[in-house]
Amino acid sequence: MTKTRIRNLTRLPSPKPLRGGDANFMEQLLLHCATAIDSNDAALAHQILWVLNNTAPPDGDSTQRLTTAFLRALLSRAVSKTPTLSSTISFLPPADELHRFSVVELAAFVDLTPWHRFGFIAANAAILTAVEGYSTVHIVDLSLTHCMQIPTLIDAMASRLNKPPPLLKLTVVSSSDNFPPFINISYEELGSKLVNFATTRNITMEFTIIPSTYSDGFSSLLQQLRVYPSSFNEALVVNCHMMLRYIPDETLTSSSSSLRTVFLKQLRSLNPRIVTLIEEDVDLTSGNLVNRLRSAFNYFWIPFDTTDTFMSEQRRWYEAEISWKIESVVAKEGAERVERSETKRRWFERMREAEFGGVRVKEEAVADVKAMLEEHAVGWGMKKEDDDNSLVLTWKGHSVVFATVWIPI
Repeated sequence: MTKTRIRNLTRLPSPKPLRGGDANFMEQLLLHCATAIDSNDAALAHQILWVLNNTAPPDGDSTQRLTTAFLRALLSRAVSKTPTLSSTISFLPPADELHRFSVVELAAFVDLTPWHRFGFIAANAAILTAVEGYSTVHIVDLSLTHCMQIPTLIDAMASRLNKPPPLLKLTVVSSSDNFPPFINISYEELGSKLVNFATTRNITMEFTIIPSTYSDGFSSLLQQLRVYPSSFNEALVVNCHMMLRYIPDETLTSSSSSLRTVFLKQLRSLNPRIVTLIEEDVDLTSGNLVNRLRSAFNYFWIPFDTTDTFMSEQRRWYEAEISWKIESVVAKEGAERVERSETKRRWFERMREAEFGGVRVKEEAVADVKAMLEEHAVGWGMKKEDDDNSLVLTWKGHSVVFATVWIPI
């Protein structure tokens, strides 16, 4: 799309919202707008923002709502460079605020799609297999979902492991750095609820909170784990559920290594029984805004596309979280740009460099995932990739989330 064509669009009467959301047209406008903003072409950026604002209503179809999220992020980036642009879209409704969930609300929210449940099932099956025969199981839960995976794991441990069931030690990190979803109780309260739940399943549980942050590669967590007194016959499990992407990568340093590499190598030195790694399969690390926006647009259409059957309140909560991610990817730079997902291939390279070897996901887990997917919309599916021992959650054939299991080698 040339600059001339873009400028001609702005001379027309206010355009009608695009029916069906022409995704290719929207994407091209967003990419040209990003180029204009980063080249300090305020006039062109102003014009494209105007066109986008009039073709993508925030209450439109999924593509239009997706475009609105990118529009807000681009406007935020543009205003940081040219404050006068803030009047460009003065009538654009503000973004929905991020909801702060109760534990019950969050459990229901997580169940809306397989996005997180997929990883829960795959990881829990691997953990149960790995800890069989151990008298103590120590799980370090680096999870974005505030231990929502753990109650199901406790149930399975109570019913399937040796009798009496093992002592369960659960360690989580708590820091001032928060990512959605947010919860409305402290981790002390959350831990108390989990301990009480475990008691109802005849499992003794210890809950430990370690102040630690992603920004330094969870260094205090690793230090505490080195000196943590372990019991006889204790299995250490590290469950990484969509949290490692917040550890700074190479693009934030001047060296060839990164805190991600340091974290994984130090984790390997702890000799865990297994490490489960569940992440979103997209590269959002590029230092080039246009490349990053293109990757994000061609990934984040998926969660927007899945929400059309949601109740309005649920959809607002869900899309507000995705919009928060888009804001981070597009509007922020440097340490403030915390959403830095990498592809499955890159994570595999990192794990192998840290001397971890992949383990095949159990057939039982594959069957459980398939059964779970039948509870959701028809577009959800799964790929079992035998060449790298991974499971991949898909939406309409597109890779969404991967689940992998690793052991020290």
